[in-house]
Amino acid sequence: MTKMNIFGIVINRKIILKILLYGLLGYFSYLMILITTQYIPIDFNAAFLGVKQNEIELPYYRLAFFTHVYTSIFSLLIGFFQFSNTIRKRYSKLHRNIGKFYIGIIVILAGPSGLVMGYHANGGVYSQISFCLLSILWIYFSLMAYKYARTKKWTLHKNFIYRSYALTLSAISLRLFKWIIVGTFALPPMDTYQIVSWLGWTVNLGIAELIIRYRK
Repeated sequence: MTKMNIFGIVINRKIILKILLYGLLGYFSYLMILITTQYIPIDFNAAFLGVKQNEIELPYYRLAFFTHVYTSIFSLLIGFFQFSNTIRKRYSKLHRNIGKFYIGIIVILAGPSGLVMGYHANGGVYSQISFCLLSILWIYFSLMAYKYARTKKWTLHKNFIYRSYALTLSAISLRLFKWIIVGTFALPPMDTYQIVSWLGWTVNLGIAELIIRYRK
């Protein structure tokens, strides 16, 4: 393995990369927590809902929106720990229980509520198709990960967890791409939203597929 010598301390580059990745993920997760707290207590005019006043009048949309906001943050945070080799090897029962909780949140709550929100997404049909497809794949990948864990097909289980968590991270990447595009190009807001609605999860899924191929 390639190593670096910093101040007389030999450090594995792989460890440095992991620290950087976990640091970035932790930071963006913190930002997502701040976004979530904008809706505590429930406020029908807060943040994003300021441009969804027509939809928020619909009882089922209100239920879907707050279900999605309050549960997705847990899938983001607990999914983070599922990639820890230490937890998986030393605390296998904890790993299994966290995994079941992660899958349950997505399949029962966050995924279906995201599908409802996707149907009412800003940006017209282009964005609606993207977000609905995202929700469907999110549920499907998570279910497949659970299926292969139950049948002890660990390689397939890991592959689908990578795909599932890649879509979980779309909550972060969507906002990151939006920030980049707004700061770089002078596009109309709805055009920007249509673009990031696809970039936010397809890029993540592409990276997940590269990781899966690299692991093989």
